[in-house]
Amino acid sequence: MHSEAKPTPAEAAGANRPDAAQTGDAGVVRVVTRIADLDAGAWDALAGESPVIRHAFLAALEATGCVGAHIGWEPVHLALFRDGRLAAAMPLYVKHHSWGEFVFDWAWADAYRRHGLNYYPKLVCCAPFSPVPGPRLLATRDADRATLIQAAQKLTHDTGCSSFHILFPTAPDQAVLAATPLLHRRGFQFHWHNAGYASFDDFLAALTHDKRKKIRQERKKLATLGVSFRWVEGRDSTDADWDHFLRCYADTYARHRSEPHLNPAFFAALRETMPDQLVLIIADRDGEPVACSFCLKDGERLYGRHWGTLEYLPGLHFETCYQQGIEYAIAKGLQVFEGGAQGEHKLARGLVPTATHSWHWLENAEFSSAIDRFLERETEAVAHYMDEMDGPYRRNAELQSKT
Repeated sequence: MHSEAKPTPAEAAGANRPDAAQTGDAGVVRVVTRIADLDAGAWDALAGESPVIRHAFLAALEATGCVGAHIGWEPVHLALFRDGRLAAAMPLYVKHHSWGEFVFDWAWADAYRRHGLNYYPKLVCCAPFSPVPGPRLLATRDADRATLIQAAQKLTHDTGCSSFHILFPTAPDQAVLAATPLLHRRGFQFHWHNAGYASFDDFLAALTHDKRKKIRQERKKLATLGVSFRWVEGRDSTDADWDHFLRCYADTYARHRSEPHLNPAFFAALRETMPDQLVLIIADRDGEPVACSFCLKDGERLYGRHWGTLEYLPGLHFETCYQQGIEYAIAKGLQVFEGGAQGEHKLARGLVPTATHSWHWLENAEFSSAIDRFLERETEAVAHYMDEMDGPYRRNAELQSKT
């Protein structure tokens, strides 16, 4: 007798269409395992400007194999239809590890393992490989956001996942999440906020004397070494620009003995489908490119994402990844520059601690209670740590942190 192969969680989810079916005014929630099967215009109308939640970005990840069952990122997006139209949606993945999330739960997984339980697979609502806060419950009505959460909880149970996680949601989602049983976790990143600066020198003038002096000295040394910078918008970029970035990007991973999460085909797809959201900051030395950072943008924010260099030069990392991003944001009238996850060193560059959030639902009641107690202690510690940081700005020059 041959036993039937057990379906993967994503396959089980796909077999249950419509999942958590609700009719009438509430609509019908369906599991969609290929975002290409959803109308791009309807999705983007719900997602807003966030580049990492745009249909083109998520579709590029799937089409180029950067996410999928083979690497432990199985799409199981939730789509709420009402009268045949997409009314709400959630970018959702079955995860078989915790890589590429930037909200660290390795200790939770280890605790499950030590008690003979499986933490993986789990369900994660996020933008893969992108610690960028933004909308996660894509809807115009709070009732639809609540419906998506309930559907994800049901899917967690139906697919045998240990838990369900929403990473880096922003205010509209948070208001709904606060009324649910999900556990709230607080973290922080370092963001730069535009206080109406007219120029980079205007920004430097707001910094404390020692931080202003250090940045100016670094910039002077780089200029002496023949280093200059170019801002290349995606629509104006060339194949040579992207070949250079990809060499730098791959080199960064090679130095850490790992492989890039994102492949050349993915960046090529972005260049074709969303060029207006792409910026390359290229460092040239005596006319030859030596370093590059890749950024995404919308109408309000610049998002620093990836960087690499082919030659070590003192101060080059800070200038390419932070100072040039700030100067670009000032020149383009952007309000925020997000420097990515972690990195207290960013404080000296004018980026300040900014609260981030995640929400967690665990099927195991005992573990849920234990993690809830842990999060109470962690939240207090994070708040204390943020308060104790020595801000980079002169007194009253700018708010030292954003909560």
